[in-house]
Amino acid sequence: MSQRSQREWTNAEDVQKHSVHTLVFRSLKRTHDMFVADNAKGVAIDEESHKLKMSIKMRTEYGPVLHMPAVKETREKTAGDPYPQYPNNQGQESEYAATATLPYPSGPGVALTADTQIQRMPSESAAQSLALALPSSQSRIDAQRTAVGVGERSQPLGVSMMSMESGGTKNMALIIKKAQTMPKPQWHPPWKLYRVISGHLGWVRCIAVEPGNQWFVTGSADRTIKIWDLASGKLKLSLTGHISTVRGVIVSARSPYLFSCGEDKQVKCWDLEYNKVIRHYHGHLSAVYGLDLHPTIDVLVTCSRDSTARIWDVRTKAGVHTLQGHTNAVATVRCQAAEPQIVTGSHDTTIRLWDMAGGKTHTTLTNHKKSVRAVVLHPRQYTFASGSPDNIKQWKFPDGNFIQNLSGHNAIINTLAVNSDGVLVSGADNGTMHLWDWRTGYNFQRIHAAVQPGSLDSESGIFACTFDQSESRLITAEADKTIKVYKEDDTATEETHPVSWKPEIMKRKRF
Repeated sequence: MSQRSQREWTNAEDVQKHSVHTLVFRSLKRTHDMFVADNAKGVAIDEESHKLKMSIKMRTEYGPVLHMPAVKETREKTAGDPYPQYPNNQGQESEYAATATLPYPSGPGVALTADTQIQRMPSESAAQSLALALPSSQSRIDAQRTAVGVGERSQPLGVSMMSMESGGTKNMALIIKKAQTMPKPQWHPPWKLYRVISGHLGWVRCIAVEPGNQWFVTGSADRTIKIWDLASGKLKLSLTGHISTVRGVIVSARSPYLFSCGEDKQVKCWDLEYNKVIRHYHGHLSAVYGLDLHPTIDVLVTCSRDSTARIWDVRTKAGVHTLQGHTNAVATVRCQAAEPQIVTGSHDTTIRLWDMAGGKTHTTLTNHKKSVRAVVLHPRQYTFASGSPDNIKQWKFPDGNFIQNLSGHNAIINTLAVNSDGVLVSGADNGTMHLWDWRTGYNFQRIHAAVQPGSLDSESGIFACTFDQSESRLITAEADKTIKVYKEDDTATEETHPVSWKPEIMKRKRF
């Protein structure tokens, strides 16, 4: 072995010994030196700062309950016990001491001394007993009554603590926590069928009652418009002129005019003094599905399969606005005097509230998952309802705030009607008709009238329904080519037809 190799082998042996015996202890020493200073240890608590912090914390978090008295012996016990045991007085009077930052007036069940009537800061031991609950005894009730005299609100048993934001600070307040229950629905007498009117040769698609409540008008797939006497149900007049199904009719309350629209893209104005068409409103590119008159302005609004709604000047026949925004056929339109003045429902599953002056969308409601074929405005409340195969939804004007769902009519809902008594009617494609209490959404009656003899069972759809002006009769337009008239059962009482209502937890889907 050469001298150089011996030197390298000796150095390697020295390095090995060095790494085993020395480096381990060096690393340990370094670790020890690193933590010997104990930098993670907190700074010693300053008594004055701690007291200031505690006083501020008590005022901000326990301010509303600082006036409440605490049991004297319990306070002494809990000074060093983080889990105090609350005494059970079982109706006996206890000795109380007011531990608060404000003077507390004397009252029944609260024993005060000269010390407690002086405004002072509580000690740390007293701070731990500030939020102690009093036992369920007469002393607690008396203390609550005394608190009412100070200006605090007395809360019954079964309250819960909730955080409230006020003035930029968080306060703890006691509020009552109750389970949300379904309100009891108003009792409505059941409706019964009392007249079936025949005369049309096709599906009866639309219906309207004139403001004088003497007659009503219907439009049909036989391309005719028929006027019927409301009292007797006899045919008074037939109007011909449309070359396709008549989808909408309405009678003006401001002039002797009848307006109609149909799948022939035409919108007609009929003069009922001469029983002839005096105006046409041209512009829609496809079938016109519905129309409505503004209650205070001479304006007509129509909706069409061309995905638009149009506003017309009744007298000049000029188009005022074309309401664009829907992406599918617009099935229904409603007008009112208040804002928003126009509401449309579409097959694109949306409802739009329109600014009539600007001709633009004010709000778009996208809660429905299927096409919206019916919209109805409540005659007295500032609310409306929309019908879709998924469910019926109620909304609040002017921004379209959601109120509640009316679920259970599992069919394609073609029409909705509501009266002043809060009876909402929904008619569906399968011939079923559900009657609801508007306020609670309770379904108090379901009707499935038999089809006219000679018609197919599949021809049982209800395309339109409306109440007459007295709201004592309900008229429906159906697929069996008949018009059915319903009225309330005068012999029914709440005892004979009770509401099968159960006070259960409210279950309302948000969307």
